[in-house]
Amino acid sequence: MKYLSLAVMTVALAACAGQPPAGVQPVGQSQQPPKAVAQCVAQKWADKTQQQVILQDTLANDQALDVFVPGQQPPNGAAAVVRPAYTGTGSWVGFRANGAAGSDTTGDISACL
Repeated sequence: MKYLSLAVMTVALAACAGQPPAGVQPVGQSQQPPKAVAQCVAQKWADKTQQQVILQDTLANDQALDVFVPGQQPPNGAAAVVRPAYTGTGSWVGFRANGAAGSDTTGDISACL
């Protein structure tokens, strides 16, 4: 019975790991690793606004990052959400708006894919 419970838990966790985070609008995928995509987005936003951009690791070794829109603060501010690709290699990228305008920001994100 213990092993059955463990198997069910493993399948449930794997199913959750394969889904985009709640409240995040998908933007696209990239063949680049998450850190490279996140740095590109951060640089575009910093150059465009001349403001500081916060990058927050959400998974060890820069494998998943949130790039906060200038003026937004962790943990719940508007951000580009960069995760390892759900299938294959590279990155999956989305945008968590939380009240911030999304059209310019998602265009900047798309330019880094």
